[in-house]
Amino acid sequence: MTDGTNPQSNPQPEPAPGSGGYGFPPGPPAQGGYGYPPGPTAQSGYGFPPQGPAQDSGGYGYPQQPGQPNPYQQGPHQPDPYAQDPAAQQAPWSPAQQAGTGIPGGDQPDWEAMADRSAAERRRKRLWMLGGGVTVLALLAGGGTFLLLSGDNGKQDKADGNPSASASASPGGDPSGSKSPAPYSPTVEGDQTLLRDSYGKIGIRLGTDTQIGPVGKRFQIISKGTANSYAQAAEQAVDVSKSFTVTARVYNSATKGGRIAVSQGDGESFSFELGLDEVNGKPAWIFRVQTGDKGAAATTRTVAAEGLPMVKTATTLMATYDAEKKTIALYVEGKKAGETQVPGIWQAPGPLQLGRSKHHNIWINAWQGAMHNIRIYESAFSPEQVAAFEEGKLPATTKPSHAWLLT
Repeated sequence: MTDGTNPQSNPQPEPAPGSGGYGFPPGPPAQGGYGYPPGPTAQSGYGFPPQGPAQDSGGYGYPQQPGQPNPYQQGPHQPDPYAQDPAAQQAPWSPAQQAGTGIPGGDQPDWEAMADRSAAERRRKRLWMLGGGVTVLALLAGGGTFLLLSGDNGKQDKADGNPSASASASPGGDPSGSKSPAPYSPTVEGDQTLLRDSYGKIGIRLGTDTQIGPVGKRFQIISKGTANSYAQAAEQAVDVSKSFTVTARVYNSATKGGRIAVSQGDGESFSFELGLDEVNGKPAWIFRVQTGDKGAAATTRTVAAEGLPMVKTATTLMATYDAEKKTIALYVEGKKAGETQVPGIWQAPGPLQLGRSKHHNIWINAWQGAMHNIRIYESAFSPEQVAAFEEGKLPATTKPSHAWLLT
């Protein structure tokens, strides 16, 4: 602290002309600089003897002993790890590389090139997204049938005690001695082209344009609507001289023309056929039987259901023949479409067919789409049984004689 007065100042005298400044002797500084003796600088620098280290010494500060190698001296063939690469001493950035980087000496950024690169990257992304969209569309167009029957609620599987797994059982670890059921297989073991009959012993051989595909936890067959889009059983599965019921869950993807899901007979004509066709110029679900042995139109009888969804709609079709009453009936989604009298059904030669029918000795009406849950019963269902079947409430005693692709 002060008493408010300025302290006394002692002015310094100006340095004498030609002197080195305050604290330095007058005259120019020594040749080596202040603190160094005058004269030329030693060859090796201050603090080191001239001419570098002695030949036989170990380097500055290390005496050389005869016969002892210098551990700090590089061998004649050892690269110096600290040597600078002449190429590395060059500028690490070329003018083109310096452009737009903020490095001194670089030119202005090449905005046009940068814009081109950005545009190319956007084009690549668009092409990638477009390619993915095309792939999805191709899968939907070519293989979309694999998801056709996913709306099937599976009520029919519980209607008649259907074995969701095969009768064979795999060894299990249950201490009670019970065995776990083996997974359901739609085909015969060892033959992926032969549909397995879950209740009988009649296998159905797939044509080359009919294949098996998954639909959720189920299996279905998918047909392309070609001459090879069929499946043929080894023998007849329906005795048309007696009462019977045939049912199938179908999906038609054809927008026009007749398409038969199930028929029987490979001679001149069919015994019966179930599917869709034109009736009086209009598309309709049909159940048609042949009553004469030549397949003439006059000897056929048809029950039709018009005005219902027929394209890209999963539908349960059921056809019945009552041999006592001599009547045929058609049910669509559990509802009766119609019934008609017949004199009987002609016993055409040949096995059960899936996906085609024989007319005048020619295969026609190839199925295009999918189907599964195909069953044959040796009785004619009543309307009450049809409703129970649709709701999955058929008694366990009512079992099919043959069944394929149940789950």
